[in-house]
Amino acid sequence: MVTDARDREILRLAVPAFLALVAEPLFLLADAAIVGHLGTAPLAGLGIAAVVLQTVVGLCIFLAYGTTAGVARHLGAGDLRGALTQGVDGLWLAVGIGLVVTVLGVLLTGPLVHVFGASAEVTDPAATYLRIAFLGTTPLLLMLAATGVLRGLQDTRSPLVVAVGGNALNVALNLLLVYPAGLGLAGSALGSVLAQVASAAALLVVVARAARAQGASLRPDLPGIRSAGRAGVPLVIRTLTLRAGFLLTTYAVTLGATGPREQEVDLATHQLALTLWGFLAFALDAIAIAAQALTGRALGAGDVVAVRETTTRMIRWGALSGVVTGLLLAAGSPFLGALFTGDRDVRDLLVPVLLIAAVGQPVAGVVFVLDGVLIGAGDGRYLARAGLVTLLAYAPVALLCAVVSAGLAVLWVAFTAVFMGARLVVLLHRARGDTWLVTGLVTGRRVAP
Repeated sequence: MVTDARDREILRLAVPAFLALVAEPLFLLADAAIVGHLGTAPLAGLGIAAVVLQTVVGLCIFLAYGTTAGVARHLGAGDLRGALTQGVDGLWLAVGIGLVVTVLGVLLTGPLVHVFGASAEVTDPAATYLRIAFLGTTPLLLMLAATGVLRGLQDTRSPLVVAVGGNALNVALNLLLVYPAGLGLAGSALGSVLAQVASAAALLVVVARAARAQGASLRPDLPGIRSAGRAGVPLVIRTLTLRAGFLLTTYAVTLGATGPREQEVDLATHQLALTLWGFLAFALDAIAIAAQALTGRALGAGDVVAVRETTTRMIRWGALSGVVTGLLLAAGSPFLGALFTGDRDVRDLLVPVLLIAAVGQPVAGVVFVLDGVLIGAGDGRYLARAGLVTLLAYAPVALLCAVVSAGLAVLWVAFTAVFMGARLVVLLHRARGDTWLVTGLVTGRRVAP
């Protein structure tokens, strides 16, 4: 009965999180499907712009992850008012970071896309998309922070509703602005920004109502905001190492191509493969979301036994989910390319790359779960160190693949085996010990008056 109860609790959080996380990458999948029919060069440009934007926003994922863990700890300790107060601090931090990133991103769009060394046919559309997309940075970060608050409160259904509605709006706006309105790639970026604004507003309404109901202040509090920022630094480093791995892989694709046409095809194929891999990663990450919320709550309540039992169950769920997603990806590999592009070279190259990604899905499932457990435990410092070790192991392999022009498929073998394999090793090593099992509340946060 205990095992069944744990599984039910995991599924109660993971299933809505799974549906929401599947909906989120559909923003990029919809963009890729619509933009792909504009031509190979715009699709390749979208690939570069997407990597830059995902890196910038990904560095701020601590706004969701750190907030989930902190809010869940307060909830486990029976301090709902303190949980929401901490969540509000995270929202104000998101606003501050978002405004700075927006200004810098718009000003630095040119240098950011040129660093990949692509041709003008690819760089120009990349800059067009990215400059507009940066205007949605603040709404995106508010979505992260608000989602983190709700997950910490064990509410994964509200983010699901908003994600589905936002994604539907994104698709509608993209179809309208790209073709009938004739805005092309710029219309795709604008449609996504408008959908992000609407989604952020909806999530903020839910959090604000909950805060008012518990008497938590909605006003900005500088000590609380600074505390939220300091707590997020290790997770920023951890995320930076992950994003560096993705950026390094894209750079290796560009560097390893032997001519303009090969570069265009490789970048377009890599963009589609990475988008699909990210889609599945978000799906697998649903159990990691449950891990963050349940681990934080149990440690806040001082229940170490529950943490161990739940972690064991979630690792099994992660591995099983990876097997399922891997089989689905392998089965769909001959047909998925046609959904995004009419370029035969891109479609042919995509098949072996997706098969390689499919083989690595079970490892990815376990990696995401363990990452979620340690984030929920507030073990950010170890995750930062582990990320650096992983990057140091992968970087020379990726660069070697580029220097010898080993090809896109070989580079994806290196990404799957070395990058993800190293992450699995360092996370399993930590999870087997007891150092991360710290119970009680984390001090240093303000208490709402």
